[in-house]
Amino acid sequence: MDKSELLELKKTACNVRLWTIEGVFNAKSGHPGGSLSAADMMTYLYFKEMNVDPKNPKDPKRDRFVLSKGHCCPALYAALALKGFFPTDEIKSLRHIGAMLQGHPDMKHTPGIDMSSGSLGQGISAACGMALAAKLNGESYRVYAMLGDGECEEGQVWEAAMFASHMKLDNLTVMVDFNGLQIDGTVADVAGLDKLDEKFTSFGFEVIKIDGHDFEQIEAALAKAKTVKNKPTAIIAATVKGKGVSYMENKVGWHGKAPNADEYQTAMDELRAQLKAMEA
Repeated sequence: MDKSELLELKKTACNVRLWTIEGVFNAKSGHPGGSLSAADMMTYLYFKEMNVDPKNPKDPKRDRFVLSKGHCCPALYAALALKGFFPTDEIKSLRHIGAMLQGHPDMKHTPGIDMSSGSLGQGISAACGMALAAKLNGESYRVYAMLGDGECEEGQVWEAAMFASHMKLDNLTVMVDFNGLQIDGTVADVAGLDKLDEKFTSFGFEVIKIDGHDFEQIEAALAKAKTVKNKPTAIIAATVKGKGVSYMENKVGWHGKAPNADEYQTAMDELRAQLKAMEA
């Protein structure tokens, strides 16, 4: 990608983070840490990689995205809104009773959501079903699923991985947001995911390791995934939980709580300063 395109992606990712904080603050609850760590990958998927149309969100030929770590939907909602699936102001009603945007993705009420998710481990199974359906129907769309690193402790993840490999789902790309933290502490302390790349390899995946905040690495990994034949691809992306907000970065406490008014203002000031610096 050229410099101008890279800059636009960085600016969009910053806006995704701004709206993520806006949503969680207005909800007075939610999951900012993992939403912020996933923002760059979400941005690349929706603004460069995937074939999706906000004017036709149910297009049968569209690419599919499943946020298996559904609690990090604030970033997904921000990306969808900025893409044009619904007005950004909807984000301010996040988690409110009767609002369109709830605490986990809802495919029945939110344009652009391909799968309701949130019960950890299940999203990747749904993504496998979508990828298999494309194969059976002779369709060319691709399926992307995003997992959390802590989520990979779930047994169903590995049942789905075994299925994906057995069915040769080369139209499936799994992205693991590896920020090293989960609700109860570090991933290493809770259960450990030593050699996650080797685990996916042993299940028959093509494995690519990247910096999940580097757009050029994200682009190269996704481009390579489209060349892989007869097996699925897993992209293990090293990220920083709370990326972009200094006091949230690498802090496990920001897994699942909303900022207060002062913290909200600090976060918004920091992100707006980042955006202003990029626009200068």
